[in-house]
Amino acid sequence: MGFLILFSCRKKENYPDTPHIEFKSFSKIQNATIYDDKGIVTLSFTDGNGDIGLAMGDTFSPYSPGSPYYYNFFIQYFERQMGVWTKVEPPLPFNARIPLINPSGKEMPLSGDLQMEIYINNPLSTYDTIRFELYILDRALNQSNSITTPEIIVKKH
Repeated sequence: MGFLILFSCRKKENYPDTPHIEFKSFSKIQNATIYDDKGIVTLSFTDGNGDIGLAMGDTFSPYSPGSPYYYNFFIQYFERQMGVWTKVEPPLPFNARIPLINPSGKEMPLSGDLQMEIYINNPLSTYDTIRFELYILDRALNQSNSITTPEIIVKKH
């Protein structure tokens, strides 16, 4: 999995301290055999005090391994099975750690785009229509709103 974060610091903007995300786009990546393998989800975000992201060394409580707050980017995977959206636990979890965006530690409003690469082709499933529900946490453990991607048709093996 990978991240790309584009952001801007705008002192004139005034955002709530709780992060807010919005869906921007999703693009599929085919593997060498032309089947869909991964995708890149792009979200826009705002945060009033700029405390999004974790440094590599942030492994002490509350961000310790095994803690519910070790990750700060949360992804739930759904498949449309027999016409009904069903939450599926993938073979490997999709949750991830957003890197520290504002290393200065100064409180400042942030806005930008966050891109994450995720696997979309569940080899244990024959269903080809999926979607994701996503949210993030900031360093103060404020949870953003949840967003749902549009349905994604996966070209399977």
